[in-house]
Amino acid sequence: MKRLLALLAAGLGLRALLRRRSHRAQASSPADDLRTKLAAAKAQEEAQAEGQVRDETPPEAQTVDARRADVHASARRAMDDLRGA
Repeated sequence: MKRLLALLAAGLGLRALLRRRSHRAQASSPADDLRTKLAAAKAQEEAQAEGQVRDETPPEAQTVDARRADVHASARRAMDDLRGA
């Protein structure tokens, strides 16, 4: 009788183990989900890029001194904002 119960318990345990393994194999991994989302986002981004009209004019070429002055002015404004806050 003990052997029969042990065999029955082992059989039920094996069945549960096999069921769990098959369930894990069918489920997709989080990495696969992220790859799918990334591919969809890239495809959407490419479609938007193709649909946009390229009527933008290129920015005027600035001298190094003019760009440097713009950066310094921006930094001064940011520092004044932080001091005022």
